[in-house]
Amino acid sequence: MPTEEEKFLPKEPLDLPASPTQGGSTEPQPEASYSHQVRTLLSWSAPGRPFHKKSKEYYLTSMLIALFVEVILFLFSQYLLMLVVLSLIFVSFALASVPPRYFHYRLSTEGITIEDHFYLWQELYDFYFKRRGNSEVLHIRTHAFIPGELTITLGDMDKEHVKSVLLPYLPYREVIKPTFMEKSGDWLGRNFPLEK
Repeated sequence: MPTEEEKFLPKEPLDLPASPTQGGSTEPQPEASYSHQVRTLLSWSAPGRPFHKKSKEYYLTSMLIALFVEVILFLFSQYLLMLVVLSLIFVSFALASVPPRYFHYRLSTEGITIEDHFYLWQELYDFYFKRRGNSEVLHIRTHAFIPGELTITLGDMDKEHVKSVLLPYLPYREVIKPTFMEKSGDWLGRNFPLEK
């Protein structure tokens, strides 16, 4: 029978592993027994956006269209819109002439890492591929409104290999209905090309 003092002393937990003196094993468990190991499934480096060098014809045609729009806006006294058009032309020329830097992409069992940004699989919705110019681009939509969609250039990676790695984690969307803006941009690009 325990004494009065022993009643208030903490007791030994019953779920602790057996100590070596009680005949328990002290050898570490093999790594395969842990089910939550983070493994890298795929890793590559590619430019941050699709890019190909533009010809002089592209810059000349863009300048002529911008000049025409600027004259129309000047006639209607839309000086702020004139500044907006000039800034858009500047941005488009900068993006067309400066090649993008290379990003490092990594797909793991926990999610996707783009440089120093990490996205869990639970934060991502689905994925699809789209061809832009001469490069294949992977689009991954997110549940959150921002960023909304991750755009990843594949570089030298095989599209089917990336697809087979992503399928256990995200659904693949085979058909994406183009938006009105995409349809308009394609129509303008086909009928009024800025370069041949």
